[in-house]
Amino acid sequence: MIVVRNVFRLKYGQARPALALLSEGRSLMKRIDPKASSRLLTDVVGPSYTFVLENTYETLGAFELSAPGVMGSSEWRAWYQKFVPLVESGYREIFTIVD
Repeated sequence: MIVVRNVFRLKYGQARPALALLSEGRSLMKRIDPKASSRLLTDVVGPSYTFVLENTYETLGAFELSAPGVMGSSEWRAWYQKFVPLVESGYREIFTIVD
């Protein structure tokens, strides 16, 4: 199993609109890829306005197969254009689940 973490640093004051959009994005992802398993994390300590969209896949290959279908869909691209203006920066982490 692997975990893919998309980490977003939001612009100041954009947490509420970003939370609403990320909830919408998770629903959209589930419609496009019914096997998608995700959760949304927000910061408690550390840099403020940090949101993490975390997805779990059986293998790295499963992620590689899923990603183009989700991110390539016109619905996802339209949703993403609404989300991007709220983000200051972001990055992706991929981990193997050991235990």
